[in-house]
Amino acid sequence: MLPSVEIQCPYCGESIVLLIDDSVGDQRYIEDCQVCCRPITVAVQLDDERQPSVSVSGEDDA
Repeated sequence: MLPSVEIQCPYCGESIVLLIDDSVGDQRYIEDCQVCCRPITVAVQLDDERQPSVSVSGEDDA
């Protein structure tokens, strides 16, 4: 079972649940908001116990 995290879209502010593939390790990818469809940059870091820490940003925040 993949861990999930709840984030807020940096554009519309809506809460979105992301499933994190913890088998990959640290990662950075773009996922469209499920509400407003704008691209969100997602950065995932896993701690020693494989618990995800997720930060998100919009295009203008890069």
